[in-house]
Parts: sequence; C-alpha cells; structure tokens
Amino acid sequence: MPVSTAALYLGIGCLIGPWGAGFVRLGFTSNTPVFERLTEMAVVLSLFVGGLRLRLAPEHSKWRPAYLLASVAMILTIAGIAVVGWGLFALPPATALLVGAILAPTDPVLAGAVTVGHSQDQDRLRFSLSGEAGLNDGLAFPFVYLALTLATTPPAPHRIVSWALVQVFWAIPAGLLIGYVLGRAIGMAAIFIRTRHRDTAAPTDFLALALIGLSYAVAQAVDALGFLAVFAAGIGLRSSERSTVEETPHPSMEGKPAGHHPPAEALVAPGAVEEHELAQPAVAAGVLVAEVFTFGDIIERLLEALLVVLVGVSLATYLSVSGVVLGLLVLLVIRPVSVWLSTLGSRVSRLQRALIGWFGIRGIGSLFYLAFAEPRLPPELRSPNLGSLVLSTVAVSVVVHGITAQPLMSWYERRIGKC
Repeated sequence: MPVSTAALYLGIGCLIGPWGAGFVRLGFTSNTPVFERLTEMAVVLSLFVGGLRLRLAPEHSKWRPAYLLASVAMILTIAGIAVVGWGLFALPPATALLVGAILAPTDPVLAGAVTVGHSQDQDRLRFSLSGEAGLNDGLAFPFVYLALTLATTPPAPHRIVSWALVQVFWAIPAGLLIGYVLGRAIGMAAIFIRTRHRDTAAPTDFLALALIGLSYAVAQAVDALGFLAVFAAGIGLRSSERSTVEETPHPSMEGKPAGHHPPAEALVAPGAVEEHELAQPAVAAGVLVAEVFTFGDIIERLLEALLVVLVGVSLATYLSVSGVVLGLLVLLVIRPVSVWLSTLGSRVSRLQRALIGWFGIRGIGSLFYLAFAEPRLPPELRSPNLGSLVLSTVAVSVVVHGITAQPLMSWYERRIGKC
C-alpha cells in the first residue's frame, strides 16, 4: 500500500490507546525523562547511519542545497512558526520561538521513503533532504537554547552575545570537527586492524556503538553539539571507506578510473567473505560499512516503531484543532516558502525545489526537543498547549507525508527517467 510504516504505527497507537481498546494510557509531557532518552537514542542512531549513507565529500557541489536548507531555510521556518505562534495562538514570544525551534528540523528517522536509501544514490532531491535532516537536527539546538534563555531570564545584549559565542560559533564547528575526526580515525584503524588480522567475526556492531557513544560524549563534554558530532562521525567513517577504495581499489575494479569505483559494501557479501579476502583493504572496508548499516537500520526501525506507536497513544490527550492548523500551515505554507526562498539561485530544479518544500517531514527530532525543553521551562510557561501543538503537527506530518511520499517519489522517478 502507498502508506508509510510510520503512518501504520501511528494508527496502531491510536487503536491500543484511549481512542481504541484503552490498553495503554500515558501522557507525553508527563513522562518526559523516558521520552527524552528514547528519542535521543533514536535520533543519534539515525543521524549516524544517515551520515554513513552520504558518500560524497562535504565539499562536493551536491552538498550546497543541504547547507542552504539546514541554515537559511531552517531559520526562516523558525521565524515563520514563531510569528504564527505569537500572532495566531497568542503564545508568549519566548514560547513561540521555542515552538519554532522544536518544529523546524526535518526528521532523519521517518523520512526513509524520500531520503538517500543507499550510498550510490546521488539524486539531488534525495541527497538534499538527507543532508538537511542530518544537519538541522543538530543546528536547531542553539535556537532551543536561545528560547529557553529568553524564557528564564530577562533579555539582555550580553546574554545574546554569550549564546552566540557558545552555542553557534563554538558548538557547531566543534561538534562537526570532533565527529568527523573520530569517525575517520576509528574507521581507518578498524579497516587496518581487520585487514591485518583477517578477523571475519569482528564485532562491528560494538564498533558502531563505540563510535556513536564516543563522538556524542566528547562533544557534550566540551559543550559542542552532540547530534552534529554523531552525524559527522558517520560522514567521517564513510570518508575512511572512500579513501581506502581510492588508494587500494577492490580487485574487480583495478584499471578503472578512481571516480567510477562503487562503494566498497556494494562489492561484498559480509556473511560470505572468506578470511583470506580480508587482506584486501577495500574488502575489509566493505564488510565494515555493510555490517554497520545492518546493525543501525535494525535498531533505528525498532525505536521508530516504539516511539510512533506511543505518539499515537498520546494523541487522545494532545490532539487539538490549533495543533492541526499549525501543522497544516507548516506543511503547506511555511516550509514550502522557506525552501523556495533559500534555494533561489541553486542548481536544484523547480520540480525538485517543490518536492523538497513538500517533504519537510516532522517527527522524532521534534519529539526529542519537546521532551528536552518542556521540563526546563519556568512553571508559569509550562502548558499542555506546547505538547499539543508539537504532537499534533508531528501527527499531521506522519499521516500526510505517509500517504503522499511513495506515490510522489514514484512519479518523480518516472519523470526524471524520461528526461
């Protein structure tokens, strides 16, 4: 059926919750510590795997739309949602800004139908959406902090300057650098060790967990952005595979130009690799990346199922007309306009810009920011309306995008196939 798994999970949650059989009853904002940890794990794993899928070097021209979407489009989206929240729903300015920051990032977990599915996929539409989702899930954090700062303390120039220095000019580049360096270093070390010892049973899943945990923890320890560090760690690990393949190509690729070598994992079957084959660095790199993909995808899908089902259960408490209206405004007006303005002059075609504007899927990242921010608000600013606006928007996105993603992407692929 042309329906995403996330939409089915949401329906299951509604059926087992108060709207249906009533087996499960819970409130999202009343269980924020649990939801914060679960959503944090889901986003972190998804960002790492998403970074690993993007095989093009960060300086490649196809990254440029993703950079524009994760910066200019995200800021315009935050501003648009904040204005709507303040003007239409009478939210205090700081709370309106917080809602904008929570709902601004697109989702790396639920967007599987429209993002890069494998490392050989370099379609500009899919690549732009994948890069945007990986970057803006971390880049939204400074604006969440800014909203919380304005909500808890009187606005003052020195506080804004302090926020900019710490959360923007330090946290963003430091998180990207930490993740990329660790990902590349650990990737090169793992490929070297596996090539030297020819160990077909090396625990790659533990290596992935170690790299995710190390990059996230180091970034957090120095006040850098952990989400960006994990995403960059995936890109760094991919960089180690790419450089290995370029320097020591797979035996079947010898004699072919370096730019035409497929990803190493495309040339190996991890379970069928013999010990002597691991002497080839490209084979070792392929096994490493393929096993990390398998592990990451399984854990990501399990967490996606759990969390979206719980959102469906929570809708009986939090679904509201104002939240649905906000969700529709985000999907139909704010997101498309922000994307269209931010990509003016880029190499993205009109059709791709229109589809990118439509596929601004909201999901697990917004749930994490809600669970993170709500307990940190002053008591007088805490309101079920905050959870209602966010959860309703996420539900609208899951349903609408879940129904339209497969038909639209199939039509898009047929359309570009004829060009």
